[in-house]
Amino acid sequence: MRLRALLDTEALGLRLLGGEDELDRSVRGVMTTDLRDPSRYLSGGELVLTGLAWRRDAADSEPFIRILANAGVAGLAAGEAELGAVPDDMIEACLRHRLPLFAVDETVAFATITEHVVRQVSGERAGDLAAVVDRHRRLMTSGPAGGGPEVVLDLLTSDLDLRAWVLSPTGRQIAGAGEPLSPGIGAELAGRHLAATRTGRPGPHRAEVDGTAYSLFPIRNTGRGALPAPPRDLRASVLSDWLLAVAADAGDWPDARLDLLQGVTQLIAVERDRRDAARAVRRRLAQEVLELVQTGAAPAEIAARLRVAAPVLLPGVGTAPHWQVVVARVEWRTTEGTDVPAGQAAQALLEEILVDPAVTGPDSADRIAVAHTGEEAIALVPLTAAPPAGPDGSDTAEENGAPDRQEAALHADALLTAVRAPLSAGLADDGRLTLGVSAAVHSAEGLRGALEEARHARRVAAARPGPVCAAGHHELASHVLLLPFVPDDVRRAFTARLLDPLRDYDRRHRAELIETLEAFLDCDGSWTRCAARLHLHVNTLRYRVGRIEQLTGRDLSRLEDKLDFFLALRMS
Repeated sequence: MRLRALLDTEALGLRLLGGEDELDRSVRGVMTTDLRDPSRYLSGGELVLTGLAWRRDAADSEPFIRILANAGVAGLAAGEAELGAVPDDMIEACLRHRLPLFAVDETVAFATITEHVVRQVSGERAGDLAAVVDRHRRLMTSGPAGGGPEVVLDLLTSDLDLRAWVLSPTGRQIAGAGEPLSPGIGAELAGRHLAATRTGRPGPHRAEVDGTAYSLFPIRNTGRGALPAPPRDLRASVLSDWLLAVAADAGDWPDARLDLLQGVTQLIAVERDRRDAARAVRRRLAQEVLELVQTGAAPAEIAARLRVAAPVLLPGVGTAPHWQVVVARVEWRTTEGTDVPAGQAAQALLEEILVDPAVTGPDSADRIAVAHTGEEAIALVPLTAAPPAGPDGSDTAEENGAPDRQEAALHADALLTAVRAPLSAGLADDGRLTLGVSAAVHSAEGLRGALEEARHARRVAAARPGPVCAAGHHELASHVLLLPFVPDDVRRAFTARLLDPLRDYDRRHRAELIETLEAFLDCDGSWTRCAARLHLHVNTLRYRVGRIEQLTGRDLSRLEDKLDFFLALRMS
């Protein structure tokens, strides 16, 4: 807007005292100050409002006006409420520095002028940027020359001073302008967005994290191109939609600015479609390999299909990689009367989890292949530096002591570390995500076993409490595999018979027998190590262990009784 427009607005009650030749200056903002030196808060183009509290005598006017002129402000408006008429020395200083000066009538509040200027400036900027966004949308729709979402986010920052980021449902940053969000803040915002969206309330949703207000706009998955039609059930779609996080409170935004941000989300949705369409080839390859494995095809046939898949999933890698299989399943407690494509929801979530560079390394988005069949999603994950394998195709790095095993293979716990909190918010109380991870295999012969291994591991994860759980292949050779499948009544009877006498005794005497038993077993029955851990004399420890044996009728020097106590503690 121009300074001249302020004089044409009667409600503002401004009178021009000097600078008529400068009224075509552009106003980019407004600032109220009574500081003697406000230069640190000025960036140029502002209309400065002042109540003249900084002025003690005529000598103060010249330095104050010089500071404003050097800062490039558009004009100065002085209030008459406190000191009456604007002093002549101030008018003269403004004339010398060619700074337009207005008098503000005592009946007009500075807040009225501020609100008017902000509304006009924001509306003009939003209108200008809307045209840019519209052109950019057309470019991106017609081809890849538009530059991606980063271009539009940069425009939001430069033209509207809005910092914005595109986030996945797990909080992973997909695009952004300026400084990236920290992973912790991204995960927190994603969790807040998922929880708010599950309520059915329309966006934008407001969230405050670490003292900063954010507005969260959903980016709907349109389902065009190679993607399946979007699910009708909100519970499935909320787990796959991206979001636009803007560092501002949109609660008092005008409709024009809200419409602009909605246009930005539609533009980014086009980019989302393009990226998802690029996964179509990898999805198809995974589906073909999976069908061959499940139908018992000959290893040579599976190997031939893997040779076709390897260049697509690992461009530039000449040798066939090792592979891991990850199985995921999304389950809903209430499905009656709804349409929840669980396999598609699991596929979208598994793809999102596996493209995280922190989990699967750089460029992982270009080499993840996920198929879905029925209720589960299955991923073929190529490993570029896999450990040596045994004769049956399984990973033997642990047995051989290979140092790079931790870097080469996926681990169940690492998959969910960063995404557990936001996904738990999206699943809420009626959904669960469970994952199982196989060992690495080096050949087609090992894939069928890896698939069954991953499915078994997922069932172990499903037996655990919590909305988001995972288990790995290493747990299949442990008592951990057996415990979840023990019936609840058997578990309760077994633990009660062994541990209830100790709990009752601890309750009456505060003897800490349960704590002593746990430490004794952890120390493999070593009296000296256990006494040192509990900060007890060895004789005191021997007395406690004797009391445990007396109360339970067991002998802690026998392996069988040690094992029973160990299992009872794990199941309690």
